[in-house]
Amino acid sequence: MSSPSSVGFRLSAATGTHRGDRAYQQDQVAVIAHPRIKGCVMAVVADGMGGKSGGRKAADQVILTARQLFERYSPEDELPTELLSQIVSEAHLMIKLTAISAEEEPHSTVAAFVVTNDRCAHWIHSGDSRIYWFRGARLVQRTMDHSYVQRLVDEGQLTEAEASSHPQSNLLTACLGTVQDPTATSERFEGLEVGDSLMCCSDGLWHYFTPQELGSVLYSLPPREAAELLLSKARQRARGGGDNLSLAIIKVENLD
Repeated sequence: MSSPSSVGFRLSAATGTHRGDRAYQQDQVAVIAHPRIKGCVMAVVADGMGGKSGGRKAADQVILTARQLFERYSPEDELPTELLSQIVSEAHLMIKLTAISAEEEPHSTVAAFVVTNDRCAHWIHSGDSRIYWFRGARLVQRTMDHSYVQRLVDEGQLTEAEASSHPQSNLLTACLGTVQDPTATSERFEGLEVGDSLMCCSDGLWHYFTPQELGSVLYSLPPREAAELLLSKARQRARGGGDNLSLAIIKVENLD
């Protein structure tokens, strides 16, 4: 997918997903090119939880809501940050309505970002699915999980390394579909450059890599090959105990 030549860059994208060693696939991922705006792209990952099919239904609802709202999105009428906030609130509401009818307890994380044709990135997340922004191989910024162990890290009670192996590392402090309204964190970044990569992924993927490893792979390989390598390496490192895993990568490249 390419943006207008006047802008001088194009966006290359790929997604990847794997059931891991779980009986059900409850992750969903999508990269969506805007139907009318060249160079405007959204990526979204949803990690569903609850029941045999409840988690998958919740994740499906996140992707469906994101797709419908993004396809209607018009920058003249709405800011990208408003679009992302609306996706979170509407998906949250729809998951709760599904739960009432299905008598399940479906929840889902969300990690979504929009790249606009003025080289800006806007992101939002709730839960422990992450978004990473790399310049070359160097990590510029990543989202901070809404989780119990991230709170302990913030308070200085755990290191990042200790958090990843903590027995309660899967306890979330926010996600979609819960009784209370979701906590969601959003940010906006200007000045994306050629060589920058953005990736959103579920904890089944990021759990197995350092930021340095992720940056090195995204910098050295095109998105499709990077996605395949990260999936296979995560599967290898999971040693038969892996969660569902999914990722979406968007890379800013030269037009030529």
